[in-house]
Amino acid sequence: MEIPLRAALVAWLAADPVLGNQLNAVVEEAPSRSSLPWLAIAATASADWSSKSGPGREVRLALELHCRGDRPDAAAGLVAAIEQRIAALPAAQDGFTVVTVQFLRARAEQRGESRRAVLLEYRFRLLAD
Repeated sequence: MEIPLRAALVAWLAADPVLGNQLNAVVEEAPSRSSLPWLAIAATASADWSSKSGPGREVRLALELHCRGDRPDAAAGLVAAIEQRIAALPAAQDGFTVVTVQFLRARAEQRGESRRAVLLEYRFRLLAD
């Protein structure tokens, strides 16, 4: 269920009109040729979350936003839009159901040449259909 979740989340984020106008790429891994800003899945890990009635997974997923900005709040609006879109992910997916989505933590850092990186970590609990 981890791989289908990754695909569903990338498609869901890329289909958002607000994010589509602000991001140059929404991809599963860091793009080799894309100008800033872009959003990619940085890492995932999963564990068993099965129940008596069927298989399940708990998937921890980290998204990394790369953008430009000299101010500490340069990416605040974009991060808020990403968080809202993730919270609205439909529960019914192809092959599984999203039971819960929980924000875990975020980390932001300033890099050279006015570059910023924001890491957003989430926990998804899934049950197979």
